[in-house]
Amino acid sequence: MLVMAVLLSLSVLVGKAGSRFGMPVLLLFLGVGMIAGVDGFGIHFDSAEAVQLIGMVSLSIILFSGGVDTKFRDIRPILGAGLTLATAGVLLTTALTGTFIYYTFGAVAPEFGFGWAESLLLAAIMSSTDSASVFSILSSSRTGLTQNLRPTLELESGSNDPMAYLLVIILIEIIENGAHITSGVMWYSLGMLCMQLAIGTAGGLVVGYLAVKVINHLRVSNEFLYPVMMIACVFFAFSLTELAGGNSYLAVYIAGLYVGNSKLALKRTITTFFGGFTWLVQIVMFLSLGLLVNPHELIHAHVVIPGLALGVFMILVSRPVAVFLCLLPFRAFSFKARCYIAWVGLRGAVPIIFATYALTSPEVLHARLMFNMVFFITILSLLVQGTTVNSMARMLRLKEPLREKEFNLDLPDEITAAMSEMPVTAKLLTTGECLADITLPPNTLVVMIKRDDRYLVPVGGTRLHLSDTLLLISEEHKNLNTFISDNS
Repeated sequence: MLVMAVLLSLSVLVGKAGSRFGMPVLLLFLGVGMIAGVDGFGIHFDSAEAVQLIGMVSLSIILFSGGVDTKFRDIRPILGAGLTLATAGVLLTTALTGTFIYYTFGAVAPEFGFGWAESLLLAAIMSSTDSASVFSILSSSRTGLTQNLRPTLELESGSNDPMAYLLVIILIEIIENGAHITSGVMWYSLGMLCMQLAIGTAGGLVVGYLAVKVINHLRVSNEFLYPVMMIACVFFAFSLTELAGGNSYLAVYIAGLYVGNSKLALKRTITTFFGGFTWLVQIVMFLSLGLLVNPHELIHAHVVIPGLALGVFMILVSRPVAVFLCLLPFRAFSFKARCYIAWVGLRGAVPIIFATYALTSPEVLHARLMFNMVFFITILSLLVQGTTVNSMARMLRLKEPLREKEFNLDLPDEITAAMSEMPVTAKLLTTGECLADITLPPNTLVVMIKRDDRYLVPVGGTRLHLSDTLLLISEEHKNLNTFISDNS
């Protein structure tokens, strides 16, 4: 327990310090695990099966929490683009990267004997992206993105893991059965892919619907039991879908989407709990991944040289080609926006976890080499792409100010009124400086004022300052938005 306390505390402190310098917290958490391992402080941990279990539980919580935090109104305009990147983008990245691995490794390192199945497996393991570190960097720098880039990247990163997982499982099954990649095998794999996606989608919707019903009708004296029940629903979505032959990760994400966009009792309590719990499982997952790797194995020439070649190819060729081809039908994105999406396709914890599936399969040749290469390329991606998220957005002129909420308040879903924040502007004060002088929309009230570090309960004679922020509540959503837009 003392060791765990030290590792958790160190991860939080290192992550806080690193975020100030634009370093991805994922890389720092991995670094803590690596330093604590056999080549550092000497903690011996080499169980790939344990890491798989930790990763399975952690990814379930992370994907569900990501789905809950995703508002359908935000992703509706970019739904087609995001899903295309999450499906066709993963397939194209796998195909391009697998072809590069097959021909390059065959010429440079023929002793490893990477056939088509092994080459595509290594490519599939690295085909999914992780944008969690991107948003932590953007949030810490209070930076927003134009052209709906943020919801696009959120949707892609939240929904492309299931596709990559399917490809990894199918390719490992092909290798274990000794089958060659023929047209018959490809048609079988395509059918299996469609079946798992369909069952996963249906399973997520059913469990999400039942979870909302159960939570809304649950009557317990302690409100903190509601998040516990929601965790049980997450595990139901994963396990029941897996038993039914569907994609369990997709089911968990869709269940989260359904729950997050439904009226839910004690929603704030549940989302607050999952916010902290998600960070905990992420830290534990990254620490265990860092402990599993042996850093001295990463600096060998047979890892560094092909790892550098493969990493550069993915960053500069396969990811950009896949992104530009997938976004061809979607004219809403400018050329600069497409370049940015291609650049921030970070590799993260998910590829490393998928690499453990190859590590635990006795039929996958050179699985340890695959694992070390995936780990090396993940570190390379985080160092090159993760540290340039802000600078790339600034260079492409895609940054916009991100206004933080002054009032950390949310209305329960049972209340149909709208609540919004509004800065006091000179235009708003043209009719007078007192609250009573301002003509508000019908059925609208100013319920609180923030002035510097103080919160004021207003009355009609309260004098407004230009530095104030108003918290408004209204029964008319459209009128409130129009009023704020006209006076901003």
